[in-house]
Amino acid sequence: MNRLPFAALLPLGWLLAFVALPVALVLALAFGETADRIPPIAPLLEFAHGHLVSHLTVAHLADVVRDPLYRSAFGNALVNALGTTALCLLIGFPVAYAIALAPERQRRVYLMLAILPFWTSFLMRTYAWIGLLRDSGPVNRVLLALGVVDHPVHILYSPAAVLLVMVYSYVPFFILPMYAVLEKLPRDLLEAASDLGGRPGYVFRTVTLPLSLPGLLAGALLVFVPALGEYIIPDLVGNSDTIMLGGVLWSEFFENRDWPTAAAIAGIAAALLVVPALLLRQHLARDRTGTVT
Repeated sequence: MNRLPFAALLPLGWLLAFVALPVALVLALAFGETADRIPPIAPLLEFAHGHLVSHLTVAHLADVVRDPLYRSAFGNALVNALGTTALCLLIGFPVAYAIALAPERQRRVYLMLAILPFWTSFLMRTYAWIGLLRDSGPVNRVLLALGVVDHPVHILYSPAAVLLVMVYSYVPFFILPMYAVLEKLPRDLLEAASDLGGRPGYVFRTVTLPLSLPGLLAGALLVFVPALGEYIIPDLVGNSDTIMLGGVLWSEFFENRDWPTAAAIAGIAAALLVVPALLLRQHLARDRTGTVT
């Protein structure tokens, strides 16, 4: 029987205390009942008149599944997250590939430019886009000066603005893991494929893309997971007609003080995220061992 190394106890304890335990508490709240108290939830189990009384219920989970409002929020969030992930892939893969093929000195500069947005507050970057996209902002002024449009285009406070700002915010999360994989690709395989007469497009499809698939999947997951529950960007640059998952969570938790419903929404969202994470783990395990573990 293999013993757990002592050095792994500290990170394992940290994960249990600050990841597993909070998630378990949120999932437990989903089975509770709302109460007029602080916090606004009845105890899951309590002793009353000498008997153990249970307040467990699945009513809130059922309401989240049945209510059109919550289904719409999940649908909008899922479409938005998938669109953000797809655009980050289309933009980030060529950028990461170009950085990986660049000379070492230039590669450092390009990497610094890729991580440069992280040096600024996420909130400040979102506010900057409000100034850029407003009707009197630089984007509309450029379009008017070039004669592309005759009058300002209403970009701000629209689904297009939400998608644009989310892609800008999350594309570095795709570029960095994608670059880490592409930079380690064996150059001798690429050269051998070219020497054997393979055209660049064929070499890319048959050699580069299959070998870079783990980085592609990891980068897509790093974008999809936070994009699904994004709250700040839709709230600042979106409109009130589009209901997002993060906004519904905020409303239920802080405005309606309905903690069980908010926990049910968060639990279902977490379940949706577990599926792609398990698929990624399965794929990576298959690549390492040749079998599914």
